[in-house]
Amino acid sequence: MPGRTSVRANRANRSSEPSTTVSRKSSTTTLKSTRAPSTRSSAFAVQIPDEGPSTSLREQVSSVFGDAQRGNAGQRKSVVTLRKLQELCCFESEGGKARRGGLLLLDREYEEVDFNGEVGRCLGRVLGVRKSEPVGDRLVKFLGGFLRVGSEKDNALFQNEDGDATDGFPETPTSRLTTHILTIALQAITAKDKTVRYRATQLIAHIFNTLDSVDDQLFHLIRLALLKRLRDKESIVRVQAVMGLGPLADAGDDEQDDEDSDDETAGGVLARLREALQHDPSADVRRALLLNLPFTPGTLPYLLERARDLDAATRRALYSRLLPALGDFRHLSLTHREKLLRWGLRDRDENVRKATARLFRERWIEDCAAPQEVGEDGTAAAPKVPEPSMEALMELLERIDVNNSGLETGIAHEAMREFWDGRPDYREHVTFEDPFFDELSPESAFIARTLTDFCRKSGDTKLQSMLEDKMPEVTKFAFLLQLHITKLVEAVNKVGENPEDPEAEEEAVQQEFCVEQLLHMASTLDYSDEMGRRKMFQIMREALALVELPEECTRLVVEILRAVSGTEEEFASIVLEAIAEVHDTISEDDPSQADDADESFHSARSELSGDSTPTKSQKSKKSKSTEGEDEEVDEEKAIREIQVNMKCLHIAQCMLQNVQCNLEQSSHLRTMLNNLVVPAVRSQEAPIRERGLRSMGLCCLLSKNLSEENLTLFLHCFNKGHEALQDIALQIISDILLTHPTLLSQSTSPTIDADGDTTMEPNPLIKPIYKMYSKGLRSPDPTVQATACTSLAKLMLASTITDPDLLKQMVFAYFDPETASNPSLRQGLTYFLPVFCHSKMGNAVALARISVSVLNTLAQRAEDLDEEEEMVGIGSVAAQIADWIDPRKMAPFAGKGEEVEVDGHVVLAEELLEKILTPGCNKEERKTYISLLSKLHITPTSPPSNLQSIFDLINECFEGKVAAEASTRNTLTKLQNSVSKILATSNIKLERGDSPVESTEVTPEATELNAEGGAEEDGKEEEDGDGDVTLGMSMMTKSMGAPDAEGTVFGDFDEEDEEEVGTVVGEAREEGETLLESLLEDDTAM
Repeated sequence: MPGRTSVRANRANRSSEPSTTVSRKSSTTTLKSTRAPSTRSSAFAVQIPDEGPSTSLREQVSSVFGDAQRGNAGQRKSVVTLRKLQELCCFESEGGKARRGGLLLLDREYEEVDFNGEVGRCLGRVLGVRKSEPVGDRLVKFLGGFLRVGSEKDNALFQNEDGDATDGFPETPTSRLTTHILTIALQAITAKDKTVRYRATQLIAHIFNTLDSVDDQLFHLIRLALLKRLRDKESIVRVQAVMGLGPLADAGDDEQDDEDSDDETAGGVLARLREALQHDPSADVRRALLLNLPFTPGTLPYLLERARDLDAATRRALYSRLLPALGDFRHLSLTHREKLLRWGLRDRDENVRKATARLFRERWIEDCAAPQEVGEDGTAAAPKVPEPSMEALMELLERIDVNNSGLETGIAHEAMREFWDGRPDYREHVTFEDPFFDELSPESAFIARTLTDFCRKSGDTKLQSMLEDKMPEVTKFAFLLQLHITKLVEAVNKVGENPEDPEAEEEAVQQEFCVEQLLHMASTLDYSDEMGRRKMFQIMREALALVELPEECTRLVVEILRAVSGTEEEFASIVLEAIAEVHDTISEDDPSQADDADESFHSARSELSGDSTPTKSQKSKKSKSTEGEDEEVDEEKAIREIQVNMKCLHIAQCMLQNVQCNLEQSSHLRTMLNNLVVPAVRSQEAPIRERGLRSMGLCCLLSKNLSEENLTLFLHCFNKGHEALQDIALQIISDILLTHPTLLSQSTSPTIDADGDTTMEPNPLIKPIYKMYSKGLRSPDPTVQATACTSLAKLMLASTITDPDLLKQMVFAYFDPETASNPSLRQGLTYFLPVFCHSKMGNAVALARISVSVLNTLAQRAEDLDEEEEMVGIGSVAAQIADWIDPRKMAPFAGKGEEVEVDGHVVLAEELLEKILTPGCNKEERKTYISLLSKLHITPTSPPSNLQSIFDLINECFEGKVAAEASTRNTLTKLQNSVSKILATSNIKLERGDSPVESTEVTPEATELNAEGGAEEDGKEEEDGDGDVTLGMSMMTKSMGAPDAEGTVFGDFDEEDEEEVGTVVGEAREEGETLLESLLEDDTAM
């Protein structure tokens, strides 16, 4: 054991003020901050100062540091060796003689100041090691380990001597060495060199997290310095600052540093770290904060927000490291659980999806299956792998609210698909024995449905055979389905009798969910068993006629009925019978008709058996009471009629979605159209009219003649209707055009005039339909705007609509800042525009022809932006358009069977050069257009006529001195060189042909750039440019004659305002158009 502290050390430190060391976790004192020395007088200059003669102590310390940087395996030995050196310098033996330990032989006695100075000298070498060198990390770890070991030994020694440790931590040689090291690091933390700042911050953070206590004054200085490093321009420095400040976030640091710090560092540590977690641009910093911030109610929402981080590694760290370490997931709120599952399982990165699936099927199910037990001593018991448990799985589904998340678009389906895929033990454990289906809960029904879907869609014969063994036969399943449908009808009637009972409503919702899952399972059954098929057919036919059956269950019943039925004609007749039965419930439930005979009997008896003739006052009282009762009865009857008609229309709509026959050849469908759909469209009730329009649209898909007759009706609904009706009309018209594209042919059938000439009349539907889509793209309602965009994109991909004005509006909407708040529109255009251009050569050419106009419109839009609006730069827009129409990115099948030979880049080059030559093109526009020319790729297979046109336009640019700068001239020269080489190659190949290509010789006027004034000033710039313009032009001089004129002058390409198209109202036909006439003439009905 070392003896007491060296007297020499006490004398050396006597002049300094005593400092109290306290725990950094319990420090609440606020001291005046001391400014660190200026970085301008940095000790890390290029010239190393004179460090004096070499000593044995320096050799020993340097040897220890040299051994420590070789690897982590020998660092423990190096720590022991350096500790012995410290004891030799800082402690004296009991006899007063200096200790000599083993091989650590020193030439003389050294004091503590000497040892600290030598360690500081080695530390200066460490601060200059770059981040890529692992040596620096090893030495920082070695220093932290040495200080921790020294602090433990010193504290044990001095506490044993004093016998009482109530006065705080004593001052020891290691604490003074720590102060010395941290002081050096604080001086270097503001250096100009990023490597020095990084190593200094790393050293401070490591020591700060390793030791239990530091000097109180240093604590505040370190805290202030690390807060400033949160704003460092280097992300590696900010990461280390986060590592040092992370443990301080839960140390009660909502205090404000108004006295200790300036405005940049004012505020608590936790608030500053939360701000960095949300807004730091570096993903490494955000990831470090994610893994170092403590779990508190104040930080948890900010940590869970990182599930939507831009960096995939940060999102993966949340699901793979943070959430498993968080503990029981049941402490999270239901909203957080649902969002975390939805964001993780639908993430774009596959690793994030895998981490989320592993979290759900391994950690969350274990939290439900085996809750953490607490031992007798209060500590948590060792976790055990739980056995598969049906109760645990049902609790897990209950915790994610399967009633809502288990809907068709809910996240529970994807979660259970991953669960069954990764847990074969649960697949074997789950059984569907008789008690299972008798008393279903939403959780158990969802388990059966998801396991059925997984086994059916897996394609594995073993899983399908396992499912057949677990599932009951079709006949038994049909009886079970009938039982639960009966329970559902009873629950719905109970809610109707007592609408304010929450328990009854909750029971009805749960039973409805169970029936939906059973119906989904029934749609996947094998109906080769004739007895089971007949039983299922009978039950579905009876269920379809139930008015109380919810709409989603009705849709599934119709689908199952179509599967177990024969032909479509038979299916339509069965559904029409069910609709008639549902409609007959109106008369059955009418109380006035049921009590007509009874009322007449009582009224006659009262009149005949009365003592006297009724007076006028008695008659008036009876009439008033009768009128009040009649109004209530009429209102209830109207509501009932609306409900039943809506039910009938929903059944008809479901039927139309499951047939593909021709409407005109089906008598049942024609009957339904005339007796149900047409009266619904004429109805004055908005819900019935909207549902009738949907049914009419489905009928139009089955008949081209019906579609042509009613397109004007749907256009009228769009022009005069509200937003919801406009959305419905857009969907219907788009589906009709996709099903019957010939409705948009450019001309109708030929007509013969009085002179006997045959003329082709233009299609009257084209103009109003184009106007409808144009209006939809400009609609203030985001739903209508997104629907118009999606529908128009499908029609353009199918080449049904090829209007360039509509394409221009879609491209403009993609870059317009006003559409930033409509993500559905942006997402649809993000997919459509590249696919549209890369699928067909003609599509790319169409986009190239409107590109100049789009750039001009967007430039004007950028000038009119408000201060709060932001827009992508015109240069980025131009680069994006060039990427879309790049011929090298065309699909392999693009261009086959097309008459278009030219590609998009060639057409865009012609358009840009013509725009550059117009007098109205200013300098900034020319600069943008010429920079876009440098991004174009001219393919060797381009038509020679187009290449010759580009060549001539470039010559005109040189003759007109459009390119005033050397960079723009070089761009044009490079383009002309590439075009000239392709034309020369084409001339060689076509020398034996009948139609040679025009010569490609460049006129001498185009090559003599210094012939006129002003060109000599650019001579030096041309020498420093990408190439000599004159030399490049001379390379192209072959055999071309002089141009016919000095240059072609183009008119200003100002776009004319689009002609306003009025509302088109179809002309009434003489026969068969009574429905259309009534709706077009009466606008109030809409």
